Amino acid sequence: MLTTEQLAGLRLNLLKEKEELTERLDQNDHYGLELGHFHESMGELSSYDNHPADEGTELYEREKDIALNEHSENQLENINKALYAMENGTYGKCEVCGKDISYERLEAIPNTTFCKEHSPDQFVSHDRPIEEKILKPDFGKFDMDEKDETVAFDAEDSWQTVAQWGTSDTPSDLAFSEDNYQDIYPESDENIGYVEDFENFVGNDMYRNEITVYPNAQHEQYEDALDEEGIMTSFGDLPAYEHDPYVDDNEK
Repeated sequence: MLTTEQLAGLRLNLLKEKEELTERLDQNDHYGLELGHFHESMGELSSYDNHPADEGTELYEREKDIALNEHSENQLENINKALYAMENGTYGKCEVCGKDISYERLEAIPNTTFCKEHSPDQFVSHDRPIEEKILKPDFGKFDMDEKDETVAFDAEDSWQTVAQWGTSDTPSDLAFSEDNYQDIYPESDENIGYVEDFENFVGNDMYRNEITVYPNAQHEQYEDALDEEGIMTSFGDLPAYEHDPYVDDNEK
């Protein structure tokens, strides 16, 4: 049972909280929601000349304002409900079971009309947005050793391409030092946009004929790598019976 002094102190706290909350909602026009379309809150006339990323940011801020406004209005409603209960003499009793609410709980949450056991905020929702059932993040999870590895340009390739231009990591953040800054991101030596190295300098016509080698920097690197390993192809040396014809063709 609350004493007269305790009840007066709680009433004073509720009135002060109500005044501050009402003043805040009036000053910010209910978090800008009374301005109508969110363009009005940021001084824009339309979305026509806005970047999609800017529109996404503004949409996020708008959704946040809606959530904050809903929270503030619910809080104001609970305050009014608690003040009404004081006038009726039912304040301090749980509206579900009728038992006394401890003073410690009322001191922490003066606008509550429920005991701890019957608080409506005990349920934690585990519902996820329905879009997640059909949509996947643009930068999805990937495994460097995934079995279904393909040559398609996937999330891993997207990260590697972007990482070439720098990340928040520095060489000092790495477990093992690298000679080249471009080598600090995962699988930096992986081919991007092609499978075999020779695709950079070998071509053919639309009928897959007239196979031609076009000398360039990649071709020189490819030849140097083969010479260093002492082999004739990237997939191994040629069989012994193919060595002579291979050399003869080049000499001709």
